[in-house]
Amino acid sequence: MNQEMIVIVEDEPQIAQLLIDYLQASGYQTQHFTNGQGVIEWVKRNAVGCVLLDIMLPEADRFGDGLQLCREIREFSQVPIMMLTARVEEIDRILGLELGADDYLCKPFSPREVVARVKALLRRSRLVQSPTQESSQWHLDEGTYQVHYQQNNVQVSAVEFAILRTLSHSPGRIFSRAQLIDSIYSDHRVVSDRTIDSHIKKLRQKLSTVFGENDWIQSVYGVGYKFVLGSVENS
Repeated sequence: MNQEMIVIVEDEPQIAQLLIDYLQASGYQTQHFTNGQGVIEWVKRNAVGCVLLDIMLPEADRFGDGLQLCREIREFSQVPIMMLTARVEEIDRILGLELGADDYLCKPFSPREVVARVKALLRRSRLVQSPTQESSQWHLDEGTYQVHYQQNNVQVSAVEFAILRTLSHSPGRIFSRAQLIDSIYSDHRVVSDRTIDSHIKKLRQKLSTVFGENDWIQSVYGVGYKFVLGSVENS
């Protein structure tokens, strides 16, 4: 039996109950919210495997809609997020993914497909996160903003550390510049793409000076950046 907790934020009772029934039948635990009230606090206090977020939520002006909740969760967690919505326009899909969602499913959908996608997200999350967190050679020191690798360490700035933490906690995942900006600036200030590029250039220089020419942070043309775990473990 799976023990992962799946958070469901869905205001339509029939859809919510269907998701609960199918997920619990597959062995998952579930926590259901009908709107955004209390979601952020609950996710912060509990171990969550995946979050299913409906975009259109009641009382969004008070508690936020799905996109706002997604943005707020990404400020403190890389938990897998799947957006559920009746909106089919491409701009909504792109917006949801750029805010940090990992998957996107339009209504009406098959609950079996939701369960299958949840399983895939959890599987991918376990594969990409645990090697970095458990590596005895690679460690990020939150208290000193130092990067430790193979008995060496390098000091980086707070912003550089935040970028590296975001990228390395999800090896292989491509982060857009907008996602990196959101992950390091909680006040949602306006920051240009060139600023992120400049921070990453400096970060790469610092890492290569101490650890050698490991291409850990790779550019994906026209999209953003990703952290390649294999270059750390195999160097």
